[in-house]
Amino acid sequence: MRPALSKLNIAIIAGEHSGDILGADLIEALRQRHPDAHFYGIGGPRMQALGFNALFDMEELAVMGLVEVLGRLPRLMQVKREIVANLLKDRPDVFVGIDAPDFNLRVERDLKQAGIKTVHYVSPSVWAWRHKRIFKIAKATNLVLSLLPFEKAFYDKYQVPCTFVGHTMADKMPLVVDKAEQKTVLELDPSRPVLALMPGSRSNEIKLLAPDFLAAASLLQQQQPELQLIANMVTAQKAAQFAAIKAQYAPHLNITVFTGQARQVLLAADATFITSGTATLEAMLAKCLMVVAYRANWLTYQIGRRLVKLEHFSLPNLLAGRAMVPELLQHQVTPEALVAAMAPMLQTDNSKLLADYRTIHQQIKCDASAQAAEAILEVVRSDAMA
Repeated sequence: MRPALSKLNIAIIAGEHSGDILGADLIEALRQRHPDAHFYGIGGPRMQALGFNALFDMEELAVMGLVEVLGRLPRLMQVKREIVANLLKDRPDVFVGIDAPDFNLRVERDLKQAGIKTVHYVSPSVWAWRHKRIFKIAKATNLVLSLLPFEKAFYDKYQVPCTFVGHTMADKMPLVVDKAEQKTVLELDPSRPVLALMPGSRSNEIKLLAPDFLAAASLLQQQQPELQLIANMVTAQKAAQFAAIKAQYAPHLNITVFTGQARQVLLAADATFITSGTATLEAMLAKCLMVVAYRANWLTYQIGRRLVKLEHFSLPNLLAGRAMVPELLQHQVTPEALVAAMAPMLQTDNSKLLADYRTIHQQIKCDASAQAAEAILEVVRSDAMA
């Protein structure tokens, strides 16, 4: 019989927008089980709207890029010292670090050494590069919550406690997508095919991929005049950057650009040129055919190809364990190669591939927030029984 838990104090640190979403869903799932639980630490507006007590602004941790991190390092270290001191004094029942591994694993290490239970939610990409980080993770955490099944297999190999909880994105997206209906939502012609250009959310990604995506789309539209072209940019600033690139490389191309509607764009699109990353998982869940491309600056690529030892780099292929979707890397990314990979998909029956998409969707659709909440409470109970 499980021991009863008194009123819980749960500390959480979420360091960016995606972590705030996960954190809010987790708080709701934990509150269903413990309505009087108290949540505090570092979190964003979604978490705060649920009564989360934010000790620091989440934007303090939302820093990307080596130069930016170096510039902010003194303040980041100060925040880390202050939050650890606070938590060591207060001694929560459990600490949950959501993503942000460079910051959270350091906090978790200090807390675990002091006897406070720690859980890390969202596995770092330790399975892809710098495998030895697994030992640092083991020293910092009592449990890792993984979103993807192949991540748990990696942790099991090293006998590091890990629970696969599924992916919240899979929980929120439909197993079957009515493309005609979704096209209508965006005021597109439901009877004509739609190709989406998704060159990324960061300025450098757009700079490196948008010219080839636009050139390839232009070639495809010449082959298939009925093809409707759309794109999504995360902000108006990125939309302006994309528009400038289009004016230079494809001034006469007819393409509709949306802002902040990535999921709806992928739900409406039959196919997409897309940059590698979490967006490829969203495209698969949206039942959107894809050609995945990745290009980095020369030095970044040279370093990365020596560190990363993977047969595939896109999430759909990693989940499938095979080359399910075409991937183009660095110098392979050309308009001609993009067209060669995409054109056959637009002209053939893809029912088998879409069925594979649905199979994987079902595998990671596990009510992730509820699973995560139960796993965290098991960690607390194990401490109560000790």
